[in-house]
Amino acid sequence: MSFSLGLIGLGTMGANLARNAARNGATVVLFNRTQEKTDSFMHAYGAEGEFIATDSYESFVEALPSPRAILLMVKAGSAVDDVLLELVPHLQKGDILIDGGNSHYRDSERRENTLKKKGIQFVGMGVSGGEQGALLGPSMMPGGSKEAYDHLAPLLQSMAADDGDKGKCVAYMGSGGAGHFVKMVHNGIEYGVMQLLAESYHLLKEGAGLDAKSLADLYAKWSKTPELSSFLLDITAKIFLQNDPDTGAPLIDVIRDAAGQKGTGKWTTEAAFDLGIAIPSITAAVDARIISSAKDFRLAESVKSSPEHEEAKVPPTFIEDVRSALELSILNTYAQGFQLLVAASAQNQWNLPLSEIIRCWQGGCIIRAELLTWYRKAFSGEEKASAHLRARFSAEHQHAWRRIVAFGAIRALPLPAMSASLSYYDSYRSAWLPQNLIQAQRDAFGAHTYERLDKEGTFHTEWLA
Repeated sequence: MSFSLGLIGLGTMGANLARNAARNGATVVLFNRTQEKTDSFMHAYGAEGEFIATDSYESFVEALPSPRAILLMVKAGSAVDDVLLELVPHLQKGDILIDGGNSHYRDSERRENTLKKKGIQFVGMGVSGGEQGALLGPSMMPGGSKEAYDHLAPLLQSMAADDGDKGKCVAYMGSGGAGHFVKMVHNGIEYGVMQLLAESYHLLKEGAGLDAKSLADLYAKWSKTPELSSFLLDITAKIFLQNDPDTGAPLIDVIRDAAGQKGTGKWTTEAAFDLGIAIPSITAAVDARIISSAKDFRLAESVKSSPEHEEAKVPPTFIEDVRSALELSILNTYAQGFQLLVAASAQNQWNLPLSEIIRCWQGGCIIRAELLTWYRKAFSGEEKASAHLRARFSAEHQHAWRRIVAFGAIRALPLPAMSASLSYYDSYRSAWLPQNLIQAQRDAFGAHTYERLDKEGTFHTEWLA
């Protein structure tokens, strides 16, 4: 194919996307604020394709034919605005800017509106797959200018991962910040699934006494089943096989139990609160990372002593119970993400293509999993797929899920995401919830009124008279 792509930012993701584009026939013009990084890239990979190294924004822009297509792979936040401030004066009407970082979707909307006044097209594009995906085929979620996407589509489709259905993991998400919103929700689901896997590990380690090798074997076995087959479970199995070169012990056992985060999970929970959508599994996962990072506090004498708790009996079905609890909790986590996408689409008039989003997540991205095939078919209106998903919540699997959550409570093992997933499920299947008391309380102290079950209208009672 004949296509020229400018790329700014040669960190790991940017460098691998540049190589990916070049391998698919594009001429890639490179610029990095640190010249040494550009030189290092050319030394290591310059022979892989048609690369043009530049040392200034002027030479970078001059090397690109019009309309210029420029991919920014710089740190989200003010760094993107700083690049735009220096770059935009050198551009012309019709040029295309693509932000491929993890930018907040509101920032993408602001940037699109600003650039549109200058005649420059903007695409906010979520990219998932990590460094390997960037090189071999990521999942890409572009939003913003549809005209710009149509121009970029041939290159993006050649670079994207296969979806397993003879398609590519890229599709236009919608106007404004739709692309980065979809990627944000992807990352929120990612937080949830990772936390659920961590909780299953905690259960199997403490409850069943499995060592690293046994955990690796079990997760590898589960990863071959259609219900749990996923990228995250596959890499989890491999993690338990890695030994520490210094001690010879399983590496997992010497890693500090304090998880970091870059903010996309928090953004997901913030967006859910703004839209009035419950995503408790994802919120619990964010909370769990925050609590884990308070390692010094957790080690303090005043809090580290465990309370007295019963020695819960480990049933013979324990490992299979954990499997069921993990599967159903994961299904709920994806469902919460999809519900958030539906609400955001309606609120922002994006018309998000939900089945296409799910298809784009079937390959290349971090949350790719076999279960997405069923969700995509269900959202496409296939009743058989919907029935299949409902059947996973059989009485047998639900009983196992409840036994595991109860086991964690009795043994003082924190299961925030599994517990939240079960409560989410029970809340939505309940015909009656006790929030009528909350409405009465609100009316009693603040005259907020309430509605009745037996008649129309709003009512107020002088409760404290």
